[in-house]
Amino acid sequence: MISGNTLDKEKHDMILDRFRLDGKTAIVTGAGRGIGAGCAAAFAEMGADVVCAARTQEQLDETAEQVRRHGRRAVTVRCDVNEREQLEEVVARTMAEFGRIDVLVNNAGGWPPQGFVRTSQKSFEDAFRFNVTSAFVLSRLVVPKMIDGGGGSIVNISSAAGRFPQAGFAAYGTSKAALSFLSRLLGMELAPKVRVNAIAVGATETTALSPFLDDDLRGKMEALTPMRRLGTVEDIAIAALYLASPASSWVTGKILEVDGGTEASNWPFEPF
Repeated sequence: MISGNTLDKEKHDMILDRFRLDGKTAIVTGAGRGIGAGCAAAFAEMGADVVCAARTQEQLDETAEQVRRHGRRAVTVRCDVNEREQLEEVVARTMAEFGRIDVLVNNAGGWPPQGFVRTSQKSFEDAFRFNVTSAFVLSRLVVPKMIDGGGGSIVNISSAAGRFPQAGFAAYGTSKAALSFLSRLLGMELAPKVRVNAIAVGATETTALSPFLDDDLRGKMEALTPMRRLGTVEDIAIAALYLASPASSWVTGKILEVDGGTEASNWPFEPF
C-alpha cells in the first residue's frame, strides 16, 4: 500500500524534474559576471552544458569553473555582441563542441542613464544596437539550429526600465521596451518549435550597480520597493531557469516581471 506521503513525494519529484536541463546545451551572453554568470551556474546545476560568451576572458574562466564544479562541460568564447562575426563564432563553436543548441539567454546589454537633451543620435542608436539588435542577430543565427534539433527556448534579459517612465532613460528604456516587444513578436511567430520570453528585471544588486550604492541610496531604493530589498542574481537566474526549462513549456511570448513588486521606478539617481 502506498501512503499519501509517498504519493506526495513522487508527485513533488516529478514536478521538480521539469526544471532539469539534462542533455541540453545553453548559450549565455554577458556570462562573465552578474546575471549572465548566475544563469550559467544555475543551468549547469540543472544538468546543462553551457557556452559562456563575454568580452573578458578572465571573467569567462571564472564562470566556466562554476559550470564545471557542477560536473558539466563549459566552453568560453570571447565575444562583443555588437559584432556579427563574433556572434557567428559563438554559434559555430557551440555546434562544433556540442552539436546542438537548446537554450539561448540574450543577457549582454546595458547603457548609462543620460538626460534626453544630452543624448546624441549616435548614443541612442548604439544603445538600441547593444540591447536589441544584438539579441535579434544572435536569435536569428540560433533559431534554425534549435528547429533542426526539435525546438528550444530563448530568454531575453529585458528591464523594468522598459515599462517605467523615468528621466534619463530615453535610450536604455526605449531599447529595453523594444527588446520586450520583440520577445512577444517572436514568441508568437516561432511557436510551437521555439519559445521566446523575456524577464523585465528590476533593480538587482550586481557588480554594475553595487559601486553606486551607499547606505543612503540603498535605503531609498529599498523603501521604494514593495519587497523592501534589491534583487539578487539568484532571483533572476531562477526565473531564467523556469523560462528555459520544460517547467514553462506552455509559456511563450511573455514578459516575466521580476522586480520586487515595483509599479514605479525605484531609481533615485539624477540623470547623468
